[in-house]
Amino acid sequence: MHLDPIGQIRTGHTSRADTPVQTMLNPDDQGRVVLDEPYRAGLHGLDEFDYAWLLTWLTPDDTDPVPASMRQVPFLLAGSPREIGLFAMRGPRRPNPIGLHLVRIVEIGDDGFGFAGVDMLDGTPLFDVKPYAAQLDAPPGGAVRSGWFDQADLGAPHTPRTLRDRRPRRS
Repeated sequence: MHLDPIGQIRTGHTSRADTPVQTMLNPDDQGRVVLDEPYRAGLHGLDEFDYAWLLTWLTPDDTDPVPASMRQVPFLLAGSPREIGLFAMRGPRRPNPIGLHLVRIVEIGDDGFGFAGVDMLDGTPLFDVKPYAAQLDAPPGGAVRSGWFDQADLGAPHTPRTLRDRRPRRS
């Protein structure tokens, strides 16, 4: 298997510890998708959508264990550490660190588009853009169980550093 990036994400974040966790918790921070020249014609019609899915490569940190642990404490549970199975969380420490980001499209340009809802580092490789279609992407029937996210503090922007600082101190 071989994947080539089609562009990259530009943001004001250069450290994973200080990069917001989850796009919907950081809806006002803006970034930019910059597409490589051969892919720019693919933007045609994207201006008819409010949101898009971005698929990225979450570049591993030098401190990430290899191979990725199948049980980890998610960033959002740092205040009350509870290990979760890797496939029941969205963190970047994965066997294939593919990122999935739902972002709000702000403007379309010649080389890419601006978006709101940043949770990625500057220079993150971009593999694909897909429009969000509520009729296809939102589950039917209202309330959906969301596991441990149903108890997590999702009321404000968080970064790994701010969440780590909330951990209870041991005496």
